[in-house]
Amino acid sequence: MNSDKIEGRNAVTEALNSGRTINKLWILKPEGGRRLEPALAKILDQANKQGIVVTRAPRNVLDKLSNTHNHQGVIASCASHEYTELEDIIESARQKGHAPLLIALDELKDAYNLGSILRISDCCGVDGIIIPERRSIALDSMVAKASAGALEYVPVARVTNLAQTLRNLKDKEGFWVCGTDMDGTSAYDEADYTGSLVIVIGSEGDGMREGVRKCCDFTVSIPMKGHVNSLNAAVACGVVVFEAVKCRKAKEQG
Repeated sequence: MNSDKIEGRNAVTEALNSGRTINKLWILKPEGGRRLEPALAKILDQANKQGIVVTRAPRNVLDKLSNTHNHQGVIASCASHEYTELEDIIESARQKGHAPLLIALDELKDAYNLGSILRISDCCGVDGIIIPERRSIALDSMVAKASAGALEYVPVARVTNLAQTLRNLKDKEGFWVCGTDMDGTSAYDEADYTGSLVIVIGSEGDGMREGVRKCCDFTVSIPMKGHVNSLNAAVACGVVVFEAVKCRKAKEQG
């Protein structure tokens, strides 16, 4: 089985809390007889209770093991994060009694952006994220670190063809598809986000591809008054998704 690393205190803590299988943990060995920092001591105690193999290692060893170069004194080795079937994400949402809310990422390439979107999704109660198999950032240690543990709670589906997936969601599952675009057909705070919905976020710099854009039932823009005419993908996603959740909640409350 392929393995991956989880780095950073929040990410490792959430992996432990979620019950994810951890094969081994490396934790910083204090120098000069100092005591372990309280946050690391708490992680160590939890790992010991779960019977996880723990190695105390000096900082230079952790630095060599680290992919993120920001391990915060703890690195975990675990089975590679598994993707979730899109059908299972949709079914889980409907079993909970609400219309699914999904986010589709069109060839996003930055690990920090994906990690931030995972955090936004966890905060907003998004049911799942869709990413394409090709020309897209995958779930790796950089994303896990950037998500600060949210990766353990937000399911991610990986699909072969994003445009075809969006068409299937519309035709077979009754979804509406909302695209985010600088030239959107309406402002983000004037759109109707109710019902089964997937919000599409374009890639950094290029936005949505034309084939994906054609799948959208409507597009929304974020009006801006400053000198910078664009937001990064994660910030734009946060603005739209929080508005969508607000709209959907208002609808539920009548």
